[in-house]
Amino acid sequence: MIERTLNPGEAASAADIQIALDEMAGTGGRLVLPAMELELDRGLRLHSGVTLCGQGESTILRKGPGRIYPLTGYHNYGMCDVPLCSTDGLDVGMTVSIHDNRTHGGFYETFATITWIDGDWVGLDQGIEADYSADQEPCLTTIYPLIFGHQIEQAAVRDLRLEGNRSKNAKAMGGCRGGAVYFYQSRNIEITDIYERDYFGEGLGFQMCRDVVIKDCRFDENTGNGLHPGAGSTHALFENCSAEGNEKSGFFFCVRANYITVRDCTFKRNGTGLAIGTRDCYNLIENCTMQNNRAAGILIRRMPTPTEVHNCLIRDCDISGNGAERGEGQIEIEPAAHDISLVNNRITGHSERMTAGVYTENGVHDIYLDGNTFEHCRPNLATAPDSLTDDSPQIACGHDAAPNTAARHLGFSEAGWEIKP
Repeated sequence: MIERTLNPGEAASAADIQIALDEMAGTGGRLVLPAMELELDRGLRLHSGVTLCGQGESTILRKGPGRIYPLTGYHNYGMCDVPLCSTDGLDVGMTVSIHDNRTHGGFYETFATITWIDGDWVGLDQGIEADYSADQEPCLTTIYPLIFGHQIEQAAVRDLRLEGNRSKNAKAMGGCRGGAVYFYQSRNIEITDIYERDYFGEGLGFQMCRDVVIKDCRFDENTGNGLHPGAGSTHALFENCSAEGNEKSGFFFCVRANYITVRDCTFKRNGTGLAIGTRDCYNLIENCTMQNNRAAGILIRRMPTPTEVHNCLIRDCDISGNGAERGEGQIEIEPAAHDISLVNNRITGHSERMTAGVYTENGVHDIYLDGNTFEHCRPNLATAPDSLTDDSPQIACGHDAAPNTAARHLGFSEAGWEIKP
């Protein structure tokens, strides 16, 4: 493998680092940053076969201040440019987001790189994702992931500290299009020994990805979720990670995040500890700690058939002291979840606010409990009629259980990501 270690002069700006990453785009390799503290004016884009490394907590990358550039008015879907009231302070190569008050968040937000500037028009490396309404304050903002990859494979990020600098950013990055670390339509990605905090958005997110490994990482004090696998992502392993002090969930399974293992992880002082939702099935959560979150330690979210949660195993976890502000139980299961196994968990109620150990609503069924212990829960079980079963579901779940068909909905071919017309 080609390896290059940058000295402080060669890593004096995000643009300099990006040049070095781009030089490895054809060959692959390992780019090592020095011990340093650097403010980024753009996100760092990874390429297939490239590993970006630092020197642990002595390599600090901090997001630069966010700026807001109003559009002159309506602009429509698919255009690779936007008209701005002013382009002062923008440069080619910077990463930006475009949205209005109606489309902010979700996949209608556009994330792109500036390719040209002509007067007050800015060119983008991709078409905008929505019509941006003139009466909804459309704008371009300098918000971006600190490190990201789109449609890549065999890439890694290791041994870095990332600071989101949210007090200097007036707009958040939507979780579907970005996070402090973010991957999209990618495969065989590794993220290890990353300490991230304080981002105006989510700590880690990936959408439409497969074969992702995240180990020994922390994602703390973000305004969104700490960790967010979503949009059909499959065959992922989270091991020895933590998320603390995030305003939303410590860990948030999004739409159709399947065959994922979350092992030896800790989620404390978040909004919710861990949340499972739309079509998030065949997932394994084991040996994890969900503690002192403001709502439930584990929330299985309300979803109608056929998008309900099913076939998940939660075992050997410590779920304690959650629900200080809201929620009905340490573990809450909403309709129409079924075939959920809760095995050998230690469940402890909040010391001051009454919460059940396990709470289920009408419409939940085939919840299997075995070997769980309860302390200070009031009551241990607050379960709807017919929600429990004595028969252990036969569940093949977690990243090791993913069948060959688990990622066919993503359009991956053996050669890599297959671009659809």
